[in-house]
Amino acid sequence: MKRRDFLKTGAMAGVGAGITVLNFPVFGKNAPSNKLVIGMMGVNSRGSWLAKVASKLPNAEIGFICDVDDKAAEKGLKAVSQQSRKPEVLRDVRKMLERKDLDAVMIAAPDHWHAPAAIMACAAGKHVYVEKPVGHNPREGELVVEAAAKYKRTVQMGNQRRSWPNMQQAYKEIQEDKILGRVYFARGWYVNDRKPIGVGKKVPVPSNLDWELWQGPAPRRDFIDNVVHYDWHWRWLWGTGEACNNGTHEVDCMRWFMGVDYPTKVTSAGGRLAYSGDDWETPDTQTITFEFEGNRSIVWEGRSSHPFKLEGTGRGFTIFGEKGSLYCDGGDNYKIFDLKGNVVKEVKENKTENRDATNVVSPAGEFLDAVHISNWMEAIRGNAKLNYGVGEGAKSVLLCHLGNISQRSGSILTIDPANGHILHNKEAAQLWGRSYQKGWEPKV
Repeated sequence: MKRRDFLKTGAMAGVGAGITVLNFPVFGKNAPSNKLVIGMMGVNSRGSWLAKVASKLPNAEIGFICDVDDKAAEKGLKAVSQQSRKPEVLRDVRKMLERKDLDAVMIAAPDHWHAPAAIMACAAGKHVYVEKPVGHNPREGELVVEAAAKYKRTVQMGNQRRSWPNMQQAYKEIQEDKILGRVYFARGWYVNDRKPIGVGKKVPVPSNLDWELWQGPAPRRDFIDNVVHYDWHWRWLWGTGEACNNGTHEVDCMRWFMGVDYPTKVTSAGGRLAYSGDDWETPDTQTITFEFEGNRSIVWEGRSSHPFKLEGTGRGFTIFGEKGSLYCDGGDNYKIFDLKGNVVKEVKENKTENRDATNVVSPAGEFLDAVHISNWMEAIRGNAKLNYGVGEGAKSVLLCHLGNISQRSGSILTIDPANGHILHNKEAAQLWGRSYQKGWEPKV
């Protein structure tokens, strides 16, 4: 779909002071209410941005801010200060989910909270928008998919590229128009310049933070000073490393464009290579190879702590086919090359704002985030089909989890292509799920 057609048929146009919707159906026959009242969980950084974007969309408001840190909650309130209604602030997501005047929940808490909160929200009758990854481990992804089906809730994962108009057009050209012929290989990457996180010191819990609730489903640990608010990403107890943190986006696009689901073999190489001696546990340098039926494969490379760009960008992917290749620089742009390296087609994003592809809060920018969130809202109202339901999201996240499991177990994984499960490897299979704090085990 061309961008001009996309705008005509009801997507967002314009950013900055506000977001305008053209020819947008306000609500359909299945609308839960005239206005969607949303609860935002986790607002220290990404969540505040999502709340800001969502609050500007028609017939939607942020009714609740939920965060275990009072200072973070203040950021959330500031992000939606243009609303006529001031959101109610709560610390405990379970209390928020009890509210009858809540329609849907957006989850941007740390990774270990994503699936448990999404499952509880579905059980409470709320629709869910959950940031990637959909779960801290493969089993949690399965549970969220089960919960969405059981409770008949609209659950969308935050892989925004599925809603970007030029990415949808690129998919059509590859999979339907066969512009590259048979596609057989894809390579994606993400680089950053993250510094060591040091060795955490046991200190008193800040008065503004509920450490017990922050840990939630995770087994209990003493509070140390280098976990909250970001560097939990690099600790296995709470985080999932760069593969799930950023790799999910490019891995998803490659899987989508290649037309594949589950692999047959997964291999990972790398580790904590750039630095040593700190609390960082996940790989800072990692290459994951996925092999699929039909003689096809995908490679993803992540370098968290070395900023050298590939193909001139900090993130992106290339699809290779028998007639040529397609290159994407991480934005809503792409180029198609023939086998001699000549550009035969170039599609550029109509940028309305300056963006940084490695920005930890919003690499996409307001317009492209709004397109995805709007699709979720309209699906709730019965006016649209989800561009990226949690079933598809869980498949892509699973690939990243399998890469991490291969890395942690030091083994080449053989995978059942029917369901993505690990075969003939008891040690690796133990990482399919996790242990929980007693009483916090997620149940569907």
